[in-house]
Amino acid sequence: MKICQLCAVDFTLYHFLRPLIRGMAGQGHEVVAVCADGPYLEKVRAEGIRVETIPFERSFNLASHWRAYRRLKKLFRQERFDLVHVHTPVAALIGRLAAWRTGVQTVVYTAHGFYFHDGMTGFKRRLFIALEWLAGRVTDVLFTQSSEDAETARRHDLCRGGVIEAIGNGSDPHRFKPADEAKRTAVRQSLGVNDRDTVILMVGRLVAEKGYPELFEAMQTVDAVLWVAGDRLPSDHASAIDGWIERIDADPVLSRRVRLLGYRDDVPDLMAAADMFTLPSHREGMPRSIAEAMLCGLPVVATDIRGSREEVVDGETGILVPVRDPAALARGLSALTEDLAKRHRYGAASLERARRLFDESKIVDHQIRVLKLARSA
Repeated sequence: MKICQLCAVDFTLYHFLRPLIRGMAGQGHEVVAVCADGPYLEKVRAEGIRVETIPFERSFNLASHWRAYRRLKKLFRQERFDLVHVHTPVAALIGRLAAWRTGVQTVVYTAHGFYFHDGMTGFKRRLFIALEWLAGRVTDVLFTQSSEDAETARRHDLCRGGVIEAIGNGSDPHRFKPADEAKRTAVRQSLGVNDRDTVILMVGRLVAEKGYPELFEAMQTVDAVLWVAGDRLPSDHASAIDGWIERIDADPVLSRRVRLLGYRDDVPDLMAAADMFTLPSHREGMPRSIAEAMLCGLPVVATDIRGSREEVVDGETGILVPVRDPAALARGLSALTEDLAKRHRYGAASLERARRLFDESKIVDHQIRVLKLARSA
């Protein structure tokens, strides 16, 4: 078959879709990636993956979306794909409509977390559910990462084809794994911490919805070092945290405890060198960063939201806290910071659970089986 893997931005393609593309290509299919142009495409193409560009914008600019839609229809007519697999909200909506209009035989949508969520106002939530329902009229298979999203999709009838499957999320256990003591010590020393320091790691884009305001406020009372690995994407339209970054620089306590590391390509090393992980997001699909941290044997403090609560077992592999509650977040972080035995116990349980559930090769194989793309199918 000739397959299109479609997403909005090159960051998503590079960081999340390459294993799926390799898995489908390994079954003998021709796979073409499509997204907006960007700096990560050079790396993707260097792996032998063909990439075509469409000018997607992560915005509410209807004129821009119309241009992308017209370009995409032209591409689909030229390429004559048998299957179009769409990801991320903007590209998924435009891509499904273009696939339908050009007669693509099979349309697959992976919802990496529906754009609508419980924290939305009633009208806005209903609007985005309606858009998902409309696009669902031309969707044959709907994958979600969390079981909770799959139930939501069934309840709102978001897939005409009726195939709705929760596939989970994960990463490569050969890359994300506990480090030996020598490597752990070397990484910590390179970032100015010793074995006596307790290190909390946060990985995520520098936007408010990732929970940074609550996390930085919590760190005023948590006796630990916080590593923050992440940057703000040029395409991000979520609220920035510039005010908090200025506050950290001016606050003697926070400036000592919080280390803003920027974008890092050594996240596996950071995870293996940290003592615990946190992700206090306001909304998620099923965050890969938590799965990666658990593969490294880290206990996790996360917000009690969809996806995260499917990964973290409260009181067993970590601690779940309410959304937008810096006091509760501080208590959760301190509970593990101050109790080494509990950290080790939760971390061991995290590693066992992650190895069982969050191996990305199993998740890729699951999708290939559901789509009947295996050679033996």
